[in-house]
Amino acid sequence: MIPSIARRALAVLLPLVLLPIAAAQQPSPRAIEIPRWFSNSLLDFQDEIPEAAREGKRVMIYFGQDGCPYCKALMQTSFGPGPLADKTRRHFTAIAVNIWGDAEITWIDGRRFTEKTLARELKVQFTPTLLFFDTDGRLALRLNGYQPPEKLAPVLDYLIQRRDREESLADYLSARAAPLPGGRAPAAAPYMMRDPSRLARQAGDRPLAVLFEAPSCKACSEMHDEAFKRPGMRSLLPRFDVARLLPGTPAQLTTPDGRRVESRAWSRDLGIALHPSVLFFDDRGAEVFRFDGYMRPFHIESAFEYVASGAYRQEPQFQRYVQTRADRLRAAGQPADLWR
Repeated sequence: MIPSIARRALAVLLPLVLLPIAAAQQPSPRAIEIPRWFSNSLLDFQDEIPEAAREGKRVMIYFGQDGCPYCKALMQTSFGPGPLADKTRRHFTAIAVNIWGDAEITWIDGRRFTEKTLARELKVQFTPTLLFFDTDGRLALRLNGYQPPEKLAPVLDYLIQRRDREESLADYLSARAAPLPGGRAPAAAPYMMRDPSRLARQAGDRPLAVLFEAPSCKACSEMHDEAFKRPGMRSLLPRFDVARLLPGTPAQLTTPDGRRVESRAWSRDLGIALHPSVLFFDDRGAEVFRFDGYMRPFHIESAFEYVASGAYRQEPQFQRYVQTRADRLRAAGQPADLWR
């Protein structure tokens, strides 16, 4: 095995050797610039995690793709120059993985993948996705999708303080919750179920969308005020039963698979920590899809169509579905702005 110092030297020298080749290629106009403080990793995570531990750090893996507006926002707003990036750089070894890339990876358990086959193995459905690993190789936390800086900052604190070894992210954030400006609990709307405590599914029922929200959640208000008022969403919402749950309300409920539980316990069992979280269930009461990262209206509408059409049964990668849908809309002369 090549010593880690030599491996790092090779990682620095190799781009110089390949520079003439790279210069002859046309750069992608949609490429996402990765901050220079990210590691020049050879993607051997059996080596990276203990090496980070020796430096008192944890490994953070960023799964992204070119042309992703959420990845661009993460790199420019959160990981661009500033205190949040400084904090991340101090406490984490950051490594970038392209979900469509072909670079070879040695995973934590010794198995070998390409970037794209590892993304498929780990069921990466959203970009960016961030995986944080403890010093022993345990997955400490996974963030599926973009979180704006004001939401990402307390999550990083949770990991930096090693609170993941003692309590859930949901409990940590709940104890430190403060109202965010611009957030409010949206009023009941015609597309919402009158009684969100009765969620049990029966054969032939419409799919169920459960919206886990919070009273002071700006992104929740945005979802109702912008995404749900789009013409496409107005035609999609009647194809679902839509239940909105606020923390502790209702006190008890019947789950989609027919169990009677305390709502806080169900939320905890589902791993709900961030708001909004939207979970989709089929007519057997099985969860078929979810999103809990910040998403703009185009992606929210795509998620509802992904479930309503049954496309999730044939296309397990939501990212491919979104790309195909955007191409289809553009071919029909319709707008498909991924950030709108």
